[in-house]
Amino acid sequence: MGTDDSRSAIERGLNEALARAGMGEASGLARLTGGATMESWRFACGGEDYVLRRAPSLEFMEGRPYGHDSEAAIIGAAFDAGVTAPEVVLVLEPEDGIGSGFVMRALPGTPDPRAILAMDEPAGLLREVARDLARIHALDPATLPDNVPEMDYAEAVEGLAEQFEEAGGDRPMIALGLKWLRDNLPERVEPVLNHGDFRLGNLLAEDSHLTGVLDWELAHLGDRHEDLAFGCMAVWRFARVDRPALGLGSLEDYVEAYEAESGVSLDAARFRFWLIYRTVWWALGCIRMADFWRSGEDRMLERVVISRRTSEQELDLLLLLEDDAPEEEQARPLPPSDVKLDPLGEASVGEIAEAVSEWLGTIKDRMEGHDRFQLAVARNALGMISRGDRVDVEFADDLLAQELLDGERSLATPGLLALLRRSALDKLAADVPKYPMLALARAKWTGED
Repeated sequence: MGTDDSRSAIERGLNEALARAGMGEASGLARLTGGATMESWRFACGGEDYVLRRAPSLEFMEGRPYGHDSEAAIIGAAFDAGVTAPEVVLVLEPEDGIGSGFVMRALPGTPDPRAILAMDEPAGLLREVARDLARIHALDPATLPDNVPEMDYAEAVEGLAEQFEEAGGDRPMIALGLKWLRDNLPERVEPVLNHGDFRLGNLLAEDSHLTGVLDWELAHLGDRHEDLAFGCMAVWRFARVDRPALGLGSLEDYVEAYEAESGVSLDAARFRFWLIYRTVWWALGCIRMADFWRSGEDRMLERVVISRRTSEQELDLLLLLEDDAPEEEQARPLPPSDVKLDPLGEASVGEIAEAVSEWLGTIKDRMEGHDRFQLAVARNALGMISRGDRVDVEFADDLLAQELLDGERSLATPGLLALLRRSALDKLAADVPKYPMLALARAKWTGED
């Protein structure tokens, strides 16, 4: 059965599912903002608030190791084990006609990373985050669905390499990361349940306390260091790049709290491997968003904009890997940016984009909810066009990428690190100039504030 995406159709199908569970009708159904893959809709029923989590299209569920029924069962096991996971009350069925998903009881708190980072006691919140992650990793496999996959590290890395080739195989920074992963593959350890997406944005908090762990669609069995490292990626620290642990505190405090709760000693080398792995993983994940849009699977504007966030991960990868370069290469000055002259004559493409963005800003106050969010995304997209029109950025080089994968060139190659640094700075300045790590990298590599 197909999927009807109209709000009224979703409400009809949802009410059928609620009736099957012996519940009343939904009211106040509203789309929540955010969500890189799945949709979330909040509604009231019987005096309580609930959230419907669903795939935006049935095609989105193809190729996944398990469906929403298994995801709901994983969440249920975590809930029963004392994790601050939501309580699942029903799973959608095909006859509901609104695709794949489930309904869970709404939890208090905000998922907004900036609101969480502004809370009064981030250190206490970080300890609670470490506590919940340790509880997730301690879950008895017997309580989990049989189809939860175990990650094979080598297969996972080669899977990234395949994605890289499918995406054109022409991004040198990603090739550099893949080569490093192949050269530094760790030995298998006894697997635990990994949440798979444990970071700000998927955590709820209120008054400096953790109130919810959301978005379990990537849960799998694997190395606990992967979960720990993922939340510490620079992209998930948001404005607090000075706090390596989820933007909430120091890595030392996070590790200490986790080890105290779990009784397990962590390995710094394994942590670094998974930090680099997940940075490559998210870089390729961003690129794939454009494919979802091109194929028609999901024509939401966020897809094409998120695809350009690949440049964030390319810069982060270089920051993670550059310490392996010889000191003389780390000290080499960067080549200058290739900045275009100010345009003359009729308006340039960039100026047109900037003009449209300015007009959209005048109607912002007329929008609300998801429409207001989409308007902000549209303005970001236009900003990318405007800024990219001013600088010649060469970021695709399939020959160099292949040479890096083959080990024919490396960060020891004279001048290569400086070239990659310049490319990463210029591309990110065009794509996402407010990304916090850009200012840090620019100061480190050029001495500019």
